[in-house]
Amino acid sequence: MHHGRRLAALVLASFTLAAAHAALPIPKPPSINARAMILVDYDSGRVLAESNADERMEPASLTKVMTAYIAFEALKEGRLKLDEEIPVSEHAWRSEGSRSFVQVGTRVPAEVLIKGMMVQSGNDATIAVAERLGGTEQGFAQMMNAYAQKLGMTHTHFENSTGLPGASHYTTARDMATLARAVIHDYPEYYKWYSLREFTWNNIRQQNRNGLLGRDPSVDGIKTGHTESAGYCLATSAKRDGMRLISAVFGTSSLKAREDASAALLNYGFTFYETVKVKGRGETVLAPRLYKGAEDHVAIGPRTDVYVTIARGNAALVKTSATAREPLLAPAVPTQAAGELVVSVGADTVARVPLYPVKAVAEGGWWTRMIDGIALLWR
Repeated sequence: MHHGRRLAALVLASFTLAAAHAALPIPKPPSINARAMILVDYDSGRVLAESNADERMEPASLTKVMTAYIAFEALKEGRLKLDEEIPVSEHAWRSEGSRSFVQVGTRVPAEVLIKGMMVQSGNDATIAVAERLGGTEQGFAQMMNAYAQKLGMTHTHFENSTGLPGASHYTTARDMATLARAVIHDYPEYYKWYSLREFTWNNIRQQNRNGLLGRDPSVDGIKTGHTESAGYCLATSAKRDGMRLISAVFGTSSLKAREDASAALLNYGFTFYETVKVKGRGETVLAPRLYKGAEDHVAIGPRTDVYVTIARGNAALVKTSATAREPLLAPAVPTQAAGELVVSVGADTVARVPLYPVKAVAEGGWWTRMIDGIALLWR
């Protein structure tokens, strides 16, 4: 009798242990009182929650994320220097809304103006940067739209650099997440400025309007926005234990509401999902036969790191399989797909990734080409 009880207890304990290690059941995303929202994993791009994510929204000062992105590229290419002194025009000085308190006719270092735009959301600083890079703010808006198309922001159009309301000034939650991913990926050395809690210029201390920076140490950006017509908006990113999430909420009712909504989305994503790196950029996945080449085989792998975002606890279920195109003929070019990697979780395919030659392989000599040509006939 006692033996039977011990056996039953062991079975129950084993079942309990197995259940503890099973994937968490995933509830629906939290109910967010916003006109639109989205939650995206930075590495994999998987959307974990969304509502009206493709509806046109007024971006308000989230517009400045694009203005900053263009400034970052100018810095990287050397077209703009951090210590370059930029003149403040009367148009910039007279700008409506939030201000960084720069004075008309003065010259202010580019670094100060960019931080004023990012941290304090100064419209005057933003327009000064836009005029420096685009000649006029209208010219800069044309640049913004070209960049939006380049980044795949297909439902976005800008009229100005600051986010003041306009009939044809709009974006979507999905497009804003796309832009956020690009900023973090392309310019990490400048993205870090979004985490600044404050900065001082001309003896004026300017506070970051993103209250989540003080509430959650994992949050390191990105940008607030507000106009009467747009409501309260917030694009946010946070990183916990190597996993980065991006959220965007539009049209909430208050400062607190936009922060609470963003925090709820981030906590939901971090609680119920995890992101797994499956393969690294340039990692050899297969080395298939290469016909008529200077080498008999060619290593193929992904051109970018491959990540998948899955239900937390399911990492052991992630499997990969790979195939090469047959037959592969030289020359092998790193820009031409030569195979495919399939990532699955259990019975579900979650990603298909093209594979490319890790390095170029030229054609072989005439003898190799002739012998391989004969071998191809007998395949």
